[in-house]
Amino acid sequence: MSPWADDVLVLTEENFEKEVGQDRGALVEFYAPWCGHCQKLAPENEKLGASFKKAKSVLIGKVSGTNVKIATLPSNVVVLNADNFDEVVLDETKNVFVEFYAPWCGYCKSLAPTYENVATAFKMEEDVVIANIDADKYKDLAEKYGVSGYPTLKFFPKGNKAGEDYDGGQSLDEFVAFINEQCGTNRDAKGQLTSKAGILSSLDALGKQFVAASIDERKTIYLKAAKSYLEKGADYPKKEIERLQRILDKSISPAKADELTLKKNSLSTFA
Repeated sequence: MSPWADDVLVLTEENFEKEVGQDRGALVEFYAPWCGHCQKLAPENEKLGASFKKAKSVLIGKVSGTNVKIATLPSNVVVLNADNFDEVVLDETKNVFVEFYAPWCGYCKSLAPTYENVATAFKMEEDVVIANIDADKYKDLAEKYGVSGYPTLKFFPKGNKAGEDYDGGQSLDEFVAFINEQCGTNRDAKGQLTSKAGILSSLDALGKQFVAASIDERKTIYLKAAKSYLEKGADYPKKEIERLQRILDKSISPAKADELTLKKNSLSTFA
């Protein structure tokens, strides 16, 4: 049986996590077949689904609340407990940002959407982990790390697994700026690489190669660069940047977007 009901994707326990929270935006209606308001909305939802059915970047879906119980929405926040805390937080290869929260805490509930966005922004960074732990449930861990109020935010960088208190602002931009500064990353609030990403590392490698080379080798490097410009034209960097941007403007995977952004940033140095 097709999961599509006309032009709206029918979501179930089997396909919800596969379809929602991936590389496209999703508008999901949670409805009940007996609900009068839902019945009135149904034709409009079908029109909306028809309008976006061919769009790869948008999903219009619906979930019948009488048939399906979805425990949680997909999350990029790593959930810690007594069994995995040390394995995740004390990993010397990771920079780990941890929220110690309590389920009944109003401030924690208010912070939750922003914290999820922080985790989403850094989900492509392999050495950055955004995590949380129910400190009310795991009181021993909360006491061990000096947690006396909620939410308490601590940063466990690669070089200091004792943990550092985070006393900065709690807006998405402030969290992102802090993690970028501490971890050497270059992400914006949407999780995209900024214009700084890749430039310094690529120039540093080129500079080291040139300085370390002998006079004859330097001539070879220079001639190779000159030949590339002659073959492709002096406006090659500009044209290539424009081509890459056209691809980036389309719906592509986060990994591909990172790859192309790094290349575009490197080329911008010579454009």
